[in-house]
Amino acid sequence: MPNDTQRIAVLGAGTMGRGIAQLAASRGIDARLYDVSAGQLEHALADVRGQLDKQVKKGKLTAEASAATLGRLSTASELGTACRGVDVVIEAAPESMELKVELFREAGRHAPEHALLASNTSSLSITELGQRTGQSSRTLGLHFFNPPPVMPLLEIVRGLGTEPSSLERASRLATQLGKESIVVRDFPGFATSRLGVILGAEAMRMLEAGVASVADIDRAMELGYRHPMGPLKLTDLVGLDVRLAILEHLQRELGEQFRPPPILRQMVRAGRLGKKSGAGFYRWTDDGPVPFD
Repeated sequence: MPNDTQRIAVLGAGTMGRGIAQLAASRGIDARLYDVSAGQLEHALADVRGQLDKQVKKGKLTAEASAATLGRLSTASELGTACRGVDVVIEAAPESMELKVELFREAGRHAPEHALLASNTSSLSITELGQRTGQSSRTLGLHFFNPPPVMPLLEIVRGLGTEPSSLERASRLATQLGKESIVVRDFPGFATSRLGVILGAEAMRMLEAGVASVADIDRAMELGYRHPMGPLKLTDLVGLDVRLAILEHLQRELGEQFRPPPILRQMVRAGRLGKKSGAGFYRWTDDGPVPFD
């Protein structure tokens, strides 16, 4: 078993998956990005190249470092190919327990016995995921934040069956990736999602009630509480559909305080999912976000 992670597989080439793969490759780890859609993989690679090019143009990254990062990043459209010979598998698929169970069952058949099986879930049970896949000892949560190459926190989630040695390896990986890590018990919403979504939901209720505008609600938290981003803009960045799924799960698990606001359901039904769709509580333009007020 290697002391440091040398190769990882990232399952899912969406916003989080591609960001995790980019981060790992930039830190000297060979990263394989898996997705069932060849088009999604092409789009993900193009996006990573674009992000790296921006850093080079701003003088934050050398052209050589950019090329080295891209050289360590590969794609795979077969899950077995992605997982073969890796030290860590990180699942970054949509928030569906059935989908994550299916992915981990398949990954467990192809990845080496020493490989960690980590989920980037922001709310689902790590204990259930490990138990249903028969991989409890090496299953844990690695909850990254958007965008993964920038945000400093990595939330490590310990399931009831997670071995201490798996936690130790996850902590070393966090250091390799340049992250500060916290370890939390497997409880609905963990630490970050539970606090983050309740603040976002209350901001939406305030907007519904006409307490203040989108811009002023966000400005209140940014200037009054030193939040780097207001709760409505953050919801746009995370994705309104993602926030809705988390709130629905936490409502079932913890109670009515997590009931999604009607405005959130309406906007998701209308396809206003935030930055990824071009509109949410803000219009996302080439010049930046413009609030819908």
